[in-house]
Amino acid sequence: MQDILERYSSLLREVDSWFAGCVQRHDELIRCARGCSSCCRGLFDITLLDALYLRSGFNLLSDDIQNSIRLKAKAQLEPLADRWPIFTAPWILNPIPETEWDEMMPEDDETPCPLLSETGICLVYAHRPMTCRLNGIPLIDLSGEELFDDWCSLNFVDGDPMTAEDLRYPFNELFAQELLLFHELTRRLLGKAVSELDTIIPAAVFLDTETVREVMREKQG
Repeated sequence: MQDILERYSSLLREVDSWFAGCVQRHDELIRCARGCSSCCRGLFDITLLDALYLRSGFNLLSDDIQNSIRLKAKAQLEPLADRWPIFTAPWILNPIPETEWDEMMPEDDETPCPLLSETGICLVYAHRPMTCRLNGIPLIDLSGEELFDDWCSLNFVDGDPMTAEDLRYPFNELFAQELLLFHELTRRLLGKAVSELDTIIPAAVFLDTETVREVMREKQG
């Protein structure tokens, strides 16, 4: 799987370059920067590809830090497993109806991400999910298609990012490349390409490919 993760890393670096360019061009309007953890709260879905990439960064941390993170992550997972017994290792969200995802991951949840340090620094910053890298400003494709029309309330207080064409990026192409990598990942894991397998960050720190392979193949019959 390492080759897939390395290619995904290159794709994520392209996202980082785009975001850094946006900040450079609008530094007076965008407050996002490493160390700001205002949006690092609550639960949200991430792809299995993101989870495995995050886990590779988690594995680089010291044993003490890993143990501390696992305790926080376990505290977030246990209530969910109690409420949704189907949500067990490897903690894949997709068997749960999407109509219940909002209940699992309410927007008003202010629980800090278990990967935050006591000073609010992401401990796996270089391996954070794509969602974390894209958050903060609207996502508008070069074609003009609005993929996400929201942004952090700390940004663009005196401006409208929806009219800033230099924020645009070939997001549709980016997501198409991500999907190709995801298909390759699931093909290797499960023997066939799957378009969606999602989990959450607290589960990612416990994730391993063998468990995913075994459990998902059992569920597929």
